[in-house]
Amino acid sequence: MQQFQTGNTWFLAQFKPNCHKIAELNLQRQNFQTFLPLKEETRRKSGHFITTIRPLFTGYLFVAFDTSNGGWRAINSTFGVTRLVSFGDDPQPVPLDLISRLMLRCDSGGKLLPPPILKTGDAVKISGGPFAEFAATVEEISPDQRVWVLLDLMGRTTRVAVHSDALQVV
Repeated sequence: MQQFQTGNTWFLAQFKPNCHKIAELNLQRQNFQTFLPLKEETRRKSGHFITTIRPLFTGYLFVAFDTSNGGWRAINSTFGVTRLVSFGDDPQPVPLDLISRLMLRCDSGGKLLPPPILKTGDAVKISGGPFAEFAATVEEISPDQRVWVLLDLMGRTTRVAVHSDALQVV
């Protein structure tokens, strides 16, 4: 998990399409602290399901810096970054509470963790695997983090085992 540096305020930077890794790397090379929350996403392509890791907020990453230091203008000319989100001439800060809560929900690599507690009867959405985007109901939770859910497929209720990482509470 990211550590906060004292005196730094968090801001939102817009990156160029598909340049989140480049933007993050170049900002870190300039000694800016970054935070890029990621999510696992499964899509169907050419009859196959492909799972990828994508930014949680498409097109944006968080960057922290000390506002009393004038070096923040370098962010707008960083390779991979389009601009800092600003209203007027000054960048708009992001509430620290939002950043800290997001960091708590992510692992050390920035990947969003599954909800900590699932209960029998919870309405969930499957976020990965062949049943991605299906709505389901939790029927049973096994100790090995396998969750049995009930899906409505073609008018019939079907019991399917899913790993807890692939579920989002609705």
